[in-house]
Amino acid sequence: MDIRTTGGTASAVEIAAIDSVLGEPASIWEGGARRPEDDHVAHGGWAARSRRPMLLPVLHAIQDQVGWVSRGALEYACRRLTIPPAEAYGVVSFYARFALEARPALALHVCDDIACQSAGADALGRALEAGFGPAGTPGAAGSAVWYRSPCLGLCDRAPAGLAERAGTGRGRAEMQVAPLTVDVAQVVLGRGEWPEPGERPLPQRAGLTLLRRIGVTDPASIDSYRHHDGYTALRRAIELGPEGVIREVTEARLLGRGGAAFPTGRKWDSVSRSPVDPHFLVCNADESEPGTFKDRVLMEGDPFAVVEAMTIAAIATGCEQGYLYVRGEYPLARHRIEHAIAEARAHGFLGGDIEGTGIRFDIEVRRGAGAYICGEETALFNSIEGKRGEPRNKPPFPVQAGLFGKPTLVNNVETLVNVLDIVNEGGAAFAATGTPDSTGTRLFCLSGHVRRPGLYEVAMGTTLRALIELAGGLREGRTMQAVLLGGAAGSFVTERHLDVPLSFEGTQAIGATLGSGAVIVLDDTADMNQILLRIARFFRDESCGQCVPCRVGTVRQEEVLRRLLSSRDGDARQGDISLLNDIAQAMRDASICGLGQTAANAISSAVMQLGVVGGGHRS
Repeated sequence: MDIRTTGGTASAVEIAAIDSVLGEPASIWEGGARRPEDDHVAHGGWAARSRRPMLLPVLHAIQDQVGWVSRGALEYACRRLTIPPAEAYGVVSFYARFALEARPALALHVCDDIACQSAGADALGRALEAGFGPAGTPGAAGSAVWYRSPCLGLCDRAPAGLAERAGTGRGRAEMQVAPLTVDVAQVVLGRGEWPEPGERPLPQRAGLTLLRRIGVTDPASIDSYRHHDGYTALRRAIELGPEGVIREVTEARLLGRGGAAFPTGRKWDSVSRSPVDPHFLVCNADESEPGTFKDRVLMEGDPFAVVEAMTIAAIATGCEQGYLYVRGEYPLARHRIEHAIAEARAHGFLGGDIEGTGIRFDIEVRRGAGAYICGEETALFNSIEGKRGEPRNKPPFPVQAGLFGKPTLVNNVETLVNVLDIVNEGGAAFAATGTPDSTGTRLFCLSGHVRRPGLYEVAMGTTLRALIELAGGLREGRTMQAVLLGGAAGSFVTERHLDVPLSFEGTQAIGATLGSGAVIVLDDTADMNQILLRIARFFRDESCGQCVPCRVGTVRQEEVLRRLLSSRDGDARQGDISLLNDIAQAMRDASICGLGQTAANAISSAVMQLGVVGGGHRS
C-alpha cells in the first residue's frame, strides 16, 4: 500500500469545489491568506474537529467537479477540516464511488448483478468490451470510461446503467439509464449524449396503501401532495402528542421493513425516554441489497411523504435534527427529497416553528458513496460522521449511543412511510391488515424472469405464488428454477415453497427471510453457477474488512465455490461442500455485523435447496 502525506497543490477548481461546501478559509491555518493574528493564534480544538462530518460532502464536491480526488485536493480538504491526511486517505479509499486516480470526466456504470445478469448484462458487457474497450480503461478517444457495477437499484428495468459526467459547471450531471442497451451505451460513451429518460413502471393500482400517491401526485409539488391528504398525519400527530403517537405505533405492531424486523414502537419509546440530549433521527435510504428498489420508488414518487413521516418520528422522539442518508446511485431520489425538504421548510412544515407549535426539526440529506455496508445502522452513523463506514460493536445500541454518541432513532424509508396511515387511522386499524405477527402491507421488489417486473404492495401473509402471479408469472414456455427471497443476503427457495405466506413468521418457518423485500425469480434459462459466483464476488467486494471472519471468510467462500463448480472429482467436491459449510458457520457465529452473518445464506441455500453442486442445474 502506498500512503503519502503530501501530494502537491490543489488546483483552483478543486479549491473552489471544497470552499463551495465549507466557505472561504478564515485563516492561514485553514489554507487561507495570512492575517497578522495568525502569527499569534492557532485555531483548532473542538471547533475544528466538529467539522469532520463534512468530509464526505467535501469529497463529493471534489469528484463532482473534477471526476476524481487528487492528493493535492485531499491535502487541502484535510487542512480545512483538521483531519490527518493518512486518516482521510483511509476514508476516501473505503468508498467505491470515489476515484483516487485520474479518469475521464464521463463514466458509465453498468450493473452486472443478479437481476441485470438475468436480463442480459453479461452479453452487454461483452459487447462493450469488444466495441469500446475493457471495463475500467478509457476508450480510444480518452473521453469516457465504463465500469462494471453491483446492483444500481433499477432491477425493475434491467439491465441498467448510471451515467455520470464531472465538471459541467453546475457540479456533476447524473442519469439513470434503464433499460440499457448496447446502442444506448455506445451513444453515451461515444458521443457523450444523454438518452431520453425511459418510461418508469407504475405500481398496480388496486389495493394500494403506501404506493397510492405514486403516479397520481406531482412529486415536485407540495400543493399536489396536500391535495391528496398530505400533512394530515402531521397535524394529527401534533394533536396526539409524542406519547399518543408512540402508543399508536406500538399498537400497530409495526415491524421494521429494513430486514431486522425490530418492533418500531419499542425503538421509538426507548429514544423518547432517553435522558441524554440531543436525540437524532436518521432515515436509512441506503438500500443497497441487490434486487431491492422500494425506497427509491417511494422517494422518487412520493418524497413529501418521507419528509412528513420523518417529522412525525422526530416529534414523537424529541429529535431536533434529522439526517436522510441516500445511496449515491439514486440521483433522482436525492434531488426530489432535497426539493421536498426545501418546500416543507418554506411552508412551515420544517424549521424552528413547525405549524406554529414552537417545535423545532430540520433534515439534512447525506449522499452515500458506494458502500453496501453503510446499510448497517452503525456503519451509516460512522459515514455521516465522516469516517470509514465500519460497523460498531453493540451494545451500546443506537437508542443509547448512536450518531455522535447520542440517542438515535434510525428507520428505513418504508418503515417511516407506514407511520402516516398509522397516525391517521389508528394503530388498531393498521394491525387489522396482515397476520397477527406481521401486520400491515409490505412492498416487494419483483425482478428477474417475470412478465411485469416492478414494485408490488400486498398484505403481509400473501403467498409467494400469488405475488408472482400479480407480476404476470413466468414467461411463456418457461419453468421455474428458483426464487431468491430477500436479496443476496437472503435464501433461494424452490417451486415447492410457492405457497409460503410472505410474513416474518411464514418465511422463518422454511428457513428463509423477507429481508429487504427483494424477490428475484429465475426460470430454467438462468445460469445458477454464474449467479452464485456473482453473489460470492459481491460479498467479497463489500466486506468492510474490519473483522477477520467476514474479511477472510468471504474470500475463501468465493475460492471454494469456484473450485467446487469446476470440479468433477466426487470426493473433492464433498470435501469442498463441508468446507463451505464450515466457513458459513464461522461467519455466522463470529462476524460483528449482519453482512458477515448473512454472506453465506444464499450460497448455502442453493447447495441445500437446489443441489447446485450436484449437477442438477444449468451451467
